[in-house]
Amino acid sequence: MYLSYVGVRVTNLARSFDFYTKLFGLKEVARGDNSDIGGGVYVLLKDQDSGQKLELDWYPEKSQYGTPYSAGDGLDHIAFAVEDVTKTIEQLSAKGAGIPPALAEQPGLRKHKIQIAFVKDPDGNWIELYS
Repeated sequence: MYLSYVGVRVTNLARSFDFYTKLFGLKEVARGDNSDIGGGVYVLLKDQDSGQKLELDWYPEKSQYGTPYSAGDGLDHIAFAVEDVTKTIEQLSAKGAGIPPALAEQPGLRKHKIQIAFVKDPDGNWIELYS
């Protein structure tokens, strides 16, 4: 058994696609439309370095899964390993990522030589950056 991918429900597929491909460099590896059987539209993205996959799932209102959206339902956070958290935060901020000032960096972890920061995706899901 192994983890194949993580699925994240999104409210605007194009916006989330741009966010994860342009800001995090993920590449599309599959796309499908299951709306004819009550599902929705999905795009499977892959990180070329780690091989990890992220599925973006969008559901139309008529879908049984098209319930009112609440940020983070069933998802705590997604984590990306980076070489330099501070530099990555600066780059993401310059590209428009939402970075809550209080969570921009966890300086108490420096004694462990770990840097952690958080940003939010367009639907309010937390993304952890660590090095």
